[in-house]
Amino acid sequence: MWLTLQTVCSRNRTFCRRSYVVSLLKCSRLRGNTNQTVGLSTQTCKALLYRKHGDPSQVIQLEDIDLPPLGTKDVLVKILAAPINPSDINMIQGTYAILPDLPAVGGNEGVAQVLEVGSQVKSLKTGDWVIPKDAGLGTWRKEAVLAEDDIISLPNNIPLLSAATLGVNPCTAFRMLSDFEDLKTGDTVIQNAANSGVGQAVIQIAAAKGINTINVVRDRPEFAQLSDRLKAIGATHVIKEEALRRPEMKELFKSCPRPKLALNGVGGKSATELLRHLQLGGSMVTYGGMAKQPVTVPVSALIFKDVKVRGFWVTQWKRNHSKDGRAFRAMLDELCNLIQQGKLEAPACTEVGLEDYSKALDTAMQPFTSVKQVLIM
Repeated sequence: MWLTLQTVCSRNRTFCRRSYVVSLLKCSRLRGNTNQTVGLSTQTCKALLYRKHGDPSQVIQLEDIDLPPLGTKDVLVKILAAPINPSDINMIQGTYAILPDLPAVGGNEGVAQVLEVGSQVKSLKTGDWVIPKDAGLGTWRKEAVLAEDDIISLPNNIPLLSAATLGVNPCTAFRMLSDFEDLKTGDTVIQNAANSGVGQAVIQIAAAKGINTINVVRDRPEFAQLSDRLKAIGATHVIKEEALRRPEMKELFKSCPRPKLALNGVGGKSATELLRHLQLGGSMVTYGGMAKQPVTVPVSALIFKDVKVRGFWVTQWKRNHSKDGRAFRAMLDELCNLIQQGKLEAPACTEVGLEDYSKALDTAMQPFTSVKQVLIM
């Protein structure tokens, strides 16, 4: 069955906007005549679709979807690569903060190349690389028609995997390092989930700025190898979660100051232990809750250390800055500059063909996963 999808709505908000979430363009094999007018006849393209929420391995299917014509303010793009992120999994499961109308195409992040532009498009041209400005566009598909205002360009001389994984995790890391504490060279940040995509970006961006990082990971058989890999990209210290409660932390703080900033992607006891090590007046920012446990804040930390407890969601930050895109543009430019200097690499990735999506989804949902699955179109 061929479908056309048009609307993405935010749950818990009255906001509902028309989206080009599955405005799909005909596949390259159907584009033999470059002078052909787009949209004169029904065309289709492959996409990973789900009609109900549930286990991704059960509800995601590779299907053909109807393609709309190219509008005057739209662009025709070929999706090049799109990662599988935890937020993508949560959206399919139906547990994420925003959910698209069903049926929907999976994927919130990725990089595409512009094949054709509408007559009134001003900011993009054929050949440009672009990424979504917001969640919900549905990137797990071959090609698409997207509104000019829904995407933003990147330099096409950066590595493909860096471009494909730029819009979520590095942006989250950059904003958390920039917006909550005035961090200077020599300052310290402590974080759990340090082997995650966000964690790896935090390590590299902090290292580029001369900021120490204390990186907490769960114990595992290959801890030594993981520690070496994180240190190779700039981690100052890599420790197991158990070490947070041990006296040797005092020894660690002889080599670097206590952290001004704690970044929490886990929740539960791990978050509480991060708080205990903050310096007076420091901040803990929660951006994830992999443990699915609440954050408990000791009364003593609030009263005697005056810690600040905050939350961060990069999707909301993007929406808050959607009317004036200069902040987003400046952030992407700085991140791309770090990539071009070799100071910011993509996380460890495995490239998987779109047709092998089932294996990629299964791998992405395994515990202790520190290698990101990226769908190559």
